[in-house]
Amino acid sequence: MSSVPKLFEIGRKVDPIMIKYLVEGASEDFKPILLHQIEAGGKRIRPAIVLLSCEASGGNPEWAIWIAAALELIHNYTLLYDDIIDRGELRRGKKTTRAVYGDAMALLAGLHYREAINKLVNRSPASYKLHELVSQAIIELTEGERLDVLFEQTGRTERYITEKRITTPSWELYLNLVQKKTASLLVASARAGAIVADASQEIEESLSKYGLNLGIAFQVIDDYLDLFGKEEKFGKEIGKDIKEHKLSNALILLALEELEDIDKNKLLSILRKESSVDEISEGIELIKSTRARERAMNFAEERVKMAKTVINLLPNSSAKTLLCELADSVVKREV
Repeated sequence: MSSVPKLFEIGRKVDPIMIKYLVEGASEDFKPILLHQIEAGGKRIRPAIVLLSCEASGGNPEWAIWIAAALELIHNYTLLYDDIIDRGELRRGKKTTRAVYGDAMALLAGLHYREAINKLVNRSPASYKLHELVSQAIIELTEGERLDVLFEQTGRTERYITEKRITTPSWELYLNLVQKKTASLLVASARAGAIVADASQEIEESLSKYGLNLGIAFQVIDDYLDLFGKEEKFGKEIGKDIKEHKLSNALILLALEELEDIDKNKLLSILRKESSVDEISEGIELIKSTRARERAMNFAEERVKMAKTVINLLPNSSAKTLLCELADSVVKREV
């Protein structure tokens, strides 16, 4: 874990660039709204991956700083909309943009982010290829968000959602959701570094697989922390997925595989109504009674191992070492 502060330091190199491009052309009254999301913090994992992937591929990471900033802005841009969709009040231990300024201003901030992202990509080397990468990542993120909403068991009454709601999800469907909603941006980050470095197709593909496996592991651990993390360290309220009626949590799905019918139906019942704090706690206890935590951790650790293995073909370097250490840090996040 000693490398984690260094990884944060690498990722935060994009902060002044994000701020510069976000406030450019904005009115003074709008600037605090635009900056609220990124000033709330974050580990800057995605820009760190971009810069390290570029260096590990033989490129100069300074060339990748703009696309690194763009991809971190995409991450924050999607969080703005995620909080609007989920009516989120708390993120990274602080009030969300929508909670402070309202949904309308958060929506407008998201539109502004999207144009700042375009400007940053235009500034980057290989901008044409990177625009294609960014567009595909946002399309996949949007599909992932759509699926995530459909995994909710109640609470939304829109006809499309009630007709398409996913009530009996499989592990394969969950992985499809995770690959789109979480892993797609890590794939784009790793691939972007290789693109800027003008690396071979083989290296680009290996880094893409690194991002995919890392993203899946990251989400499974996030699901773990949602139910069993410490709120003051996780930065989000514990049990939020149960409160939001979501079956799109790895531990909930794994627990449902093991629970006897009476307890399985009890957990599903908690997910399918407006549950009290005591009922949410009961749901967590039901999950705790299974091997879901152990199975989820084992799965995440295996994906981290795969992420490190697929970049073996890269020449040894400090950047490659840090990519491996970053992967290890994913499964050690206060679990």
